[in-house]
Amino acid sequence: MPTPLISVVDDDASVRAATGNLLKSRGYVVQIFASAEALLRSPQLNEISCVITDVQMSAMSGLELLAQMRTRGYEAPFIFITAFPSERVRTSALEAGAIGFLAKPFGGQELLKCLDNALKAYSARGGI
Repeated sequence: MPTPLISVVDDDASVRAATGNLLKSRGYVVQIFASAEALLRSPQLNEISCVITDVQMSAMSGLELLAQMRTRGYEAPFIFITAFPSERVRTSALEAGAIGFLAKPFGGQELLKCLDNALKAYSARGGI
């Protein structure tokens, strides 16, 4: 099985760096993006094994990013992270197809467990 490619999308540079470093330390191949639009321009969209994205970003939200990815035919699982957790947003994310929803600040082990579950589910569907 190839090493999963994980895309991290967040408009907060410190979150991008910390999340990327954590994932790289665990052996994942990681792409970092400052916006949803930047991810959508990636030539590797069809190689992404999981997207970890902030819910609230300036131009396009994480939920809008998920909708765009599904419209374009990409089925990689999504894990949402947010500094403004609410039951309404959590419900919207999960109903849209998110496999995880974490409130910032979240623990590294919590993120890794959520990612492991997402990759197992994606692999079971033949995605990896």
